[in-house]
Amino acid sequence: MSQASSIFAKLEFAPQREFYFFALYRVLEAGILAGLLYSPLSDVVGVIRAPALAQALTIVYLVFALVMLFLSRRTEWLNRIVFTGVCVDIVVAMLATYAMPKATAGIAMLLLFNVAAAGVLLPMRLGITQATLAAAATLATFVMILLAGQGDERPVAEVIMFAVSYLAVGILASQIGQRARSHAALAEQRSAEVANLVEVNELIIRRMRTGVLVIDAQNHIKLANEAANLLLGESGEDHGHGEGVYLPKAAPELYRRLQRWRHDSKGDDSPMQLAPDQAEVQPRFARLLAGSELSLIFLDDATVVSRRAESLTLAALGRFSASLAHEIRNPLAAINYAVQLLEESRQLADGDRRLLQIIHQQCQRTNSIVESVLGLARRERASPEHVELNPYVRRFVDDYQQSMSIETDSLVAVTGTAPIRALVDPRHLQQVLTVLVQNALNYGRLPGEPARVRVRAFQSEGRPMIDVLDRGPGIPEATAAQLFRPFFTTSEHGTGLGLYIARELCRANQATLEYVTVPGGGSCFRIILPGPHALHDG
Repeated sequence: MSQASSIFAKLEFAPQREFYFFALYRVLEAGILAGLLYSPLSDVVGVIRAPALAQALTIVYLVFALVMLFLSRRTEWLNRIVFTGVCVDIVVAMLATYAMPKATAGIAMLLLFNVAAAGVLLPMRLGITQATLAAAATLATFVMILLAGQGDERPVAEVIMFAVSYLAVGILASQIGQRARSHAALAEQRSAEVANLVEVNELIIRRMRTGVLVIDAQNHIKLANEAANLLLGESGEDHGHGEGVYLPKAAPELYRRLQRWRHDSKGDDSPMQLAPDQAEVQPRFARLLAGSELSLIFLDDATVVSRRAESLTLAALGRFSASLAHEIRNPLAAINYAVQLLEESRQLADGDRRLLQIIHQQCQRTNSIVESVLGLARRERASPEHVELNPYVRRFVDDYQQSMSIETDSLVAVTGTAPIRALVDPRHLQQVLTVLVQNALNYGRLPGEPARVRVRAFQSEGRPMIDVLDRGPGIPEATAAQLFRPFFTTSEHGTGLGLYIARELCRANQATLEYVTVPGGGSCFRIILPGPHALHDG
């Protein structure tokens, strides 16, 4: 690309409206010349030195001005059009000066605006170039008329003043244009930065986990982010992201709290439920701006707050359990030692010896539970091993039946012949199955009937799984949603930690513990284990 082409390409972004008005001004210039020649006012022009040249020049210039007006809409050619047009303006002005000597001053004044417009609209180098061309053309035309012997009635001082005026106006207009373009470029850059910041802020607000609502004085929702739409439920989704929705209709209780806050500036931040199937939220209210009628409502998911409280509670529990571990192990060690001494007695009957064996096994199990709870509190890593699930499940069921009295209840292992291998810590898996089976025996029974529990090992979609199923009444949906929350229990004697610890142990082994609804009644807790080739990161 040549140097001139580079200069032209620098300012292709110049405003099109200014180019268009400049083209209109050129049409006005051509119209003035044509009107003076072809109207009853032609005497104003005075003596015409070359009538044929003046008439032809006026018609050609008018056509040229109209063509340039049409081409001014081509944004990719704007700078080239301006440069070419002003060059033609200079040539026409010099020819008109020769043809109509009495109108020389007026023609020079008209050209002065064209030179100034070129300086503003074109790059500085081109603008000064055109001013120099106009000054040189003025002087050259004056000299050529004198040399032709036709005489120029203008004084030399006037010609020099017009030439200097072209240069001064061109330089000044070029500097103004350059400054205007730099300011425009800076404004465009700042505008783009502001637009980017607005998009980033909007994205942050929309992706916040905290719901954000902007409410106007008429209680319509002006803005709602994604989290707020989810918390509003169908009321927000049916009206385009919650915007424009009438708040009293979408969330009556939230509207009542907002009105109470507007009245006394004391908001009720107790948890509430905006929709039947949505989580509880804690609303917070604020003014958008001082003196503004717009109100901000922040909706915090109460489950997140409760999980934080649970984490703090569990951390405290971990520290507390660590302090109790020594106290628990001491009596366990004493019981275990006493059992070993009793087992050495030769006077024990076989039934009593079996009872001592059960006591010994339960001491070991209790100690294992203490170790697992402490490991969970310390976030100890699992020690995964390759486990064959079919014999493991059968062995677990046999050990459970021997160590725990299930009376008339039934506990059955359902296994196949094909090998099912998993990568899991056997101690953790035993504790998880113990919790699930114990819960199934306690709660998975119909009134007046014995519990029937099955532990099934199988493989689905390449993932080893274990199901603990019962034939009980099932678990209500409201209860099922909170099964794995710590300290949640429906029993007066339960601690609410069993299923939570079981799930955390599964997570430590990159496994999943979930509740599965059983058609026709009953419950199913499914353990989805990693395969034998899974990579454990602890």
